[in-house]
Formats: sequence, C-alpha cells, structure tokens
Amino acid sequence: MMMRQYGLIGFPLSHSFSKKYFAEKFATENITDARYDNYPIEHIKDLQDLLDEHPGLLGLNVTVPHKIAVIKYLDWVENDARNAGAVNCIRIYKESPVEAAFSGEVGIKDHDFRLEGFNTDIYGFEMSLRPLLHYHHDEALILGDGGAARAVKCVLDNMGINYKVVTRKPQPGNILFKDLEARHIAQHKIIINTTPLGTSPNVHECPPIPYEHITDKHLLYDLIYNPEKTLFLQKGEEQGATIKNGYEMLLLQAEKSWEIWNSPAKHP
Repeated sequence: MMMRQYGLIGFPLSHSFSKKYFAEKFATENITDARYDNYPIEHIKDLQDLLDEHPGLLGLNVTVPHKIAVIKYLDWVENDARNAGAVNCIRIYKESPVEAAFSGEVGIKDHDFRLEGFNTDIYGFEMSLRPLLHYHHDEALILGDGGAARAVKCVLDNMGINYKVVTRKPQPGNILFKDLEARHIAQHKIIINTTPLGTSPNVHECPPIPYEHITDKHLLYDLIYNPEKTLFLQKGEEQGATIKNGYEMLLLQAEKSWEIWNSPAKHP
C-alpha cells in the first residue's frame, strides 16, 4: 500500500498540535494509507533538502518561524495568502514538466513538482469569528503585529471591519499599548490578542490594556488555546464580554489543510 505522507515544518517543534490531531483523525476515520510527521528545520533554505529526502510528501503545514520566508520558495500562492504575506499550508502537486508546459505554469523552481501555498489560518479564524459577531462589532483592536496578526488583518479586511493595531514599539499607524485609553476600548468592540502573552506556562501574563473599560458589548478573541482560558480572556469575562480562544480556529485550519491536500489543483 502506497503511504501518503504529510507533515509540519518549523522550529522548534517540541509541542505539535498538528501531529497529534492528524494521528487521531487517521485513527478515528480509519485512514490507514496516510501518515503525518514533524520535520523540524531551523532554516527555510533546507526545505529543498527535506523534499529530496522525502519524495512521498504530498502536503506540509508551516509554523513559526517560516510562514513568511517560505513564500519565496513556492511556485504559486493563493490570493488571500499572498495578501496576508504568510503561508501555513503547502500542497505538493506532482506535476510532470509536460503538464506544466501545457498549462503555461512552469514552476519557478528546479523540480518536477509544484509547491502551492495557502493560508488556512485565514479560513479558521473567519469561520470561528463569524458566529460571534453582532451589528455593533464593526471595529477591532489587534493586539500585536507579528506573523500571527497577518491572517487576522486579512479576515477583517475581507469582512469590512475597520481595525487598529496595538504594539509596544512605535510603528506607523499603530497605537502604543501605553497610550490606550477608555475611548479606544469604547470604540473598538472586538479585541483580538495575537501576542504570545499568557501562553502556558506563563499563564499570569496578559496584554497591558485597560480591562476596566470592557463591557458586555465587547468580544475578546485570543489566538492562544493553551491554557483554555488565558488571563486576557478571564479579565474580559469578568467585565461581561463574550470570549473565544483559538482552539476552534486550529481545528478548522487543520481540516482545511486536509481538504486542500486532497483536492485537485485549481488556479488561474
């Protein structure tokens, strides 16, 4: 039986949600011809060597620190992923040079397959956020401006929700954490934490915002899923806000990756 191979690249990969998730998925759904492994690569330039060593790979998830840098190694990038400037899912499409020539899409790299990039974080975040939105959720604060914020910005742009980004250090157009006031909290009824503050084991940390101004009209969303309820979410809940962690987003993005890997290539 031909084994379909998938995996996760990033560094380090000491705690991988994806490997455990797919192992359980394959067992539950009786998928016996697929496996999912961790491939810790410190430098993204080593991606080609990994693909040479594992010619059976059909798909990869991408995590920190490679979501941005991996783009230049891909032959094609889906529109939302390109807009976000980050890829977390790669489909490895086994395409012969003849097929590529007839499609007019000869890969830009020297190999006999195409590396196609997607951002399933965008799908996961949007699908987990939408059911929570009400008419007054028309403006958002994004806490942090690292790689994790890219999918969030893309979703809010697509949904027509205005946002401001809050950072520790000055950046054009951003608000500084130290300058946040009651009026900012009152105006922005969605507050999304994309920083790592509060991640286990540092459960006593949280973004420094004026929580006392949060109301029951607010929605607080934390991309962190471990712990289940971060201090950021606890403080919001104490003020009556609706809260949501990043676990469902993680489930949805994993399933979207599986769907992409097992769908025929579709692009212009």
